[in-house]
Amino acid sequence: MAPGDKTVKSAVEELRVAVQALAGAIDGRFDREMSSAEYRGEVRRVHQDRAKLAHDLDQSEFRANRLEEVNREVSRRLVTAMETIRAVLDR
Repeated sequence: MAPGDKTVKSAVEELRVAVQALAGAIDGRFDREMSSAEYRGEVRRVHQDRAKLAHDLDQSEFRANRLEEVNREVSRRLVTAMETIRAVLDR
């Protein structure tokens, strides 16, 4: 074996190790990017859900307020009707 052969062999081995390390780093980066994309997607879905829930809550509050107003009006009319009936019965 010539002295240059050993140097070439060690250089090839170092290159092989470096390429494997690079491949591992690329795989790790790809996995992190996929996880990051998945997290961004999940955050986007959470924000969409939050916006929908806020909208639904606003609508529910509006309906509750409207029902409260209608309830007060019905109560007022019932009181008026009962007073009218009493007045008629008292005659």
